[in-house]
Amino acid sequence: MARAYRIFLAFLLLASSTAVLAQRVEGSRASASGPYSAEVVVNNQGDAQRNSGFARGLLQVLTRVTGDRAVNQKPGVGDELRRAREYVGHYDYRQDEGIGPTGAPTYNTTLVVQFDAKKVDDIIATLGLQSWPTPRPKPVLWLAIDDGSGNGPRLVGVDKSAAARPVLDRAKQRGYALGLPAGNAAEQALVGSIWRGDVGAIGRASAKYAPPMQLIGKLYRTVAGGWQAEWTFLDNGRQLAKSATYDRDARRTMAGGADIAADALIRKYARPGKTIGPPGKYVVTITGINSTDDFIRLAAYLERLAVVKRSTVLRATPDGLTYELELVSGVSGFSKAVAKDGVLEQAGEDESSTTFHLR
Repeated sequence: MARAYRIFLAFLLLASSTAVLAQRVEGSRASASGPYSAEVVVNNQGDAQRNSGFARGLLQVLTRVTGDRAVNQKPGVGDELRRAREYVGHYDYRQDEGIGPTGAPTYNTTLVVQFDAKKVDDIIATLGLQSWPTPRPKPVLWLAIDDGSGNGPRLVGVDKSAAARPVLDRAKQRGYALGLPAGNAAEQALVGSIWRGDVGAIGRASAKYAPPMQLIGKLYRTVAGGWQAEWTFLDNGRQLAKSATYDRDARRTMAGGADIAADALIRKYARPGKTIGPPGKYVVTITGINSTDDFIRLAAYLERLAVVKRSTVLRATPDGLTYELELVSGVSGFSKAVAKDGVLEQAGEDESSTTFHLR
């Protein structure tokens, strides 16, 4: 009995400290829900694929929450992606069946991950990443498509949403949603306005929709055989973006419109990140440096820490080295960053302590 209790206790401790496989009732289907969840296609359910999937999923979440599609290039983000497993709340798998180019059935395994929102927010605050506040607007997508069949362009209304699925899905990946007009006869008549770039007419027709934002696009075949889309993004009548996308694949051409709108929204509405502590220069003492090798190891570690913008040795004493550190998120952010690596240990239990020990 005692042995069974010890096994049960060990299981509870393991479950509380690692990502766990979610439990579902029979007939339910795993799917991502909310800004801190992600879906990633994997080759199998092995550890290597799962850990790779966690990293790709965390990148999806960071991109969505910050609004920065180049967030993986920010200092320190790569390190966090490599430890993505530590931020997983739970995960599950889904089997998706589809049809390949030849008409044969295809089967994909999708890893569905729910990340711990507080831990993800801590990453953003520690590294000083930008934030894109919620709730986010839902612009109306006025998309006209001419497929080259000779029937002329047609407006994509809500009843034909499948035709606009690539741009709608891409918007969700970027962390916002696009709506579609009803597509009634009066709105279908606005195709000519879209085609000649009369954004004023579209703005007036959108008055009954909220918010007063429109992503206006026309998609058509090119002479070369590919697809081109011309996009204009308006916010309350003001043009925030005007650009074009091109690809051999109509789906990729269409999806590019969501990026144009997202980038415009982020330029206007994103805010500098709220860091855990105030950025600035701090005097920090580090003990446990007993050799030249220790000093070299410490210097290399401080150099690669994303939260440290600059480090300068002020003095050396028998007790240790005193540094002036220029920190992105104060001593609190520095403490959180070093706690993950196990290289430095903060003296005492006070997070504001400026003394650390080299392990």
